[in-house]
Amino acid sequence: MTVQPTKFEYIREAIIQAVQSKMSDKRFQHVLGVEESAVALAQQYDCSVEKASIAALTHDYAKERSDEEFRYIINEQGFDHELLNWGNEIWHGVVGAYFVQTELGIEDEMILQAIRLHTTGAAEMTLLDKIIYVADYIEAGRNFPGVDEARRLAKLDLNQAVAYETQQTLLYLIAKKLPIYPKTLETYNKWVAYKKLGGDSHR
Repeated sequence: MTVQPTKFEYIREAIIQAVQSKMSDKRFQHVLGVEESAVALAQQYDCSVEKASIAALTHDYAKERSDEEFRYIINEQGFDHELLNWGNEIWHGVVGAYFVQTELGIEDEMILQAIRLHTTGAAEMTLLDKIIYVADYIEAGRNFPGVDEARRLAKLDLNQAVAYETQQTLLYLIAKKLPIYPKTLETYNKWVAYKKLGGDSHR
């Protein structure tokens, strides 16, 4: 008996083709790795596997766009002009969701928000936000000091994984004397510093 593909499988295949056409093979392999991690986390933490898959596949859709294209969209589509002071590391998430929505037709706000926040985090994050934020950090292709600890924490407590990733990211940025995006500081204050002060960061 032939098993017919589900509607989601058709959607996933179309997304894969669209995403692959917009990036290098190395970037595409990273995207597939993030999807694998995101789906595993979604299954573990009782989140929509389909939304995790779509958000993971599209999180870097705009990563290899030119700076000129990002600046044009920021200026023309009503984004905060403060964004012009940043660069691709911030733009490909915050502005990248715009490309995902307008070019791929993905309208689900939960998915779009997860894309916007996948590099910066936020003080308030949905379960899907946290899954994509962590999956991007721990996918199998990543190899840097601390990634094994991040993977261990992700299996134990997603909130601890968010806190660990955020702290490591800030330590890296500070060591390199790089500017820190305000929302990344908000993420640190909520998920790392506030927790140490005895606050409830597990909401």
